[in-house]
Amino acid sequence: MSSRRDAWKRFCHSGFCQSGGMRIAVAGSSGLIGSQLCRLAEDAGHEVVRVSRSEGVDVLDAEALAKALSRVEVVVDVTRPAGLDADAAREFFTSAARNLGVEGRRAGVGTTVVLSIVGVDRGQDYGWYVATLAHARATQEWAPGARVLRTTQFHEFPGQVLERAQASGGRRDSVEIMDVPMQPVDSAEVARALLDLATDPAAGDRQLAGPRRERLVDLVRDLIAYEGRDLTVRPGPAPASMAAGSMLPQGDVTIAGPDWHTWLRSRPTS
Repeated sequence: MSSRRDAWKRFCHSGFCQSGGMRIAVAGSSGLIGSQLCRLAEDAGHEVVRVSRSEGVDVLDAEALAKALSRVEVVVDVTRPAGLDADAAREFFTSAARNLGVEGRRAGVGTTVVLSIVGVDRGQDYGWYVATLAHARATQEWAPGARVLRTTQFHEFPGQVLERAQASGGRRDSVEIMDVPMQPVDSAEVARALLDLATDPAAGDRQLAGPRRERLVDLVRDLIAYEGRDLTVRPGPAPASMAAGSMLPQGDVTIAGPDWHTWLRSRPTS
């Protein structure tokens, strides 16, 4: 495992990230990553085209998408379906990737960057990962100049898992959280990495992870304690691949950003 954090910082100050002039479409612009990416790109002097239902552009509407991609040079796809149903997610992802690819080629787009997950190919016993891998493969099949950024789970992930566990019902005084190892990364670093891949003409596929390995159960417990809540966390089952470490990065990976606990302490309590 290697760290190229300093190299990325040098790159972002070398001119590509600051000289501006590119017209970049962000599909999924209203989400956690998309909204950060839009701000970052605009601060760097790029022209951003927001592609989301809230902006009146649905990636499943080919006609609206064709208009939005006019004169766009780069597409960054960070779309997500509304729900977590695996079959519906796969249909959404593949349709979105196909539309972005077809209309992107017609518009003269040169590069397409898609956000994916570290270890997704090793976690095909989990429905969401099946859908996510289909997303990346559809982008590689349809989109011009496809590049894939695979990241570990964002620092916000333990909070999202806790929220879903509580929403699913069960006991009010405890929640069950799957017991898996992970290496979470700051979502701000994900946005920076996406912009790098969008603007660096020599870039290829990359992996990105945070600096420290954790266990999801422990992070949820720490989050509950930090927020001063009275709630017990019970370790729960997980897909075999994830329990065995498929969510952890392998091979050449960029390590960036603060560890989860440092990130958590930087956030205000409610």
